[in-house]
Amino acid sequence: MEHAQPKVYSDRDQMIPRVLIRGLLALVLATLAIATFARVTDRPLVSTPPVSPLKAEAALILDANATTGEAQVFTADGTLLIALDAEDGGFIAGVQRVIARERAKHRITQNAPVLLQAFENGRMAITDPATGFSADLMGFGATNAEAFARLLAMTQTQEGNT
Repeated sequence: MEHAQPKVYSDRDQMIPRVLIRGLLALVLATLAIATFARVTDRPLVSTPPVSPLKAEAALILDANATTGEAQVFTADGTLLIALDAEDGGFIAGVQRVIARERAKHRITQNAPVLLQAFENGRMAITDPATGFSADLMGFGATNAEAFARLLAMTQTQEGNT
């Protein structure tokens, strides 16, 4: 008794055209070549945030619940500045998770303060002096940057009251 060979099925209409696959491969290789060239020749970075004088700065300790998105923000001396629910603290909790991950990679204590900085050109950044991590908050949208702007304003008000 002969065994029937399995029938090979191919539907040309559902296959990705070879020219498209070759084009994608060419794009990946070109990108890799450009990045390698820039790295080897020490080409300066051109897509960095503009440099501007520092307008205001505050040292803050961020604490967040990764599950719920609730966040607490403390001043550098440990005074509670604000406790935020998941709706108001979601972005701040997300930033705290990134900082916590960076600190875990560097095996650094989790409760050290970070610097919240506002610049003359309107941009804001959060910097972790312990790890060197820094993020330009404007890259996350005006609403999210505004959450940190409110924190900075609260610290300025609190300093004025002491």
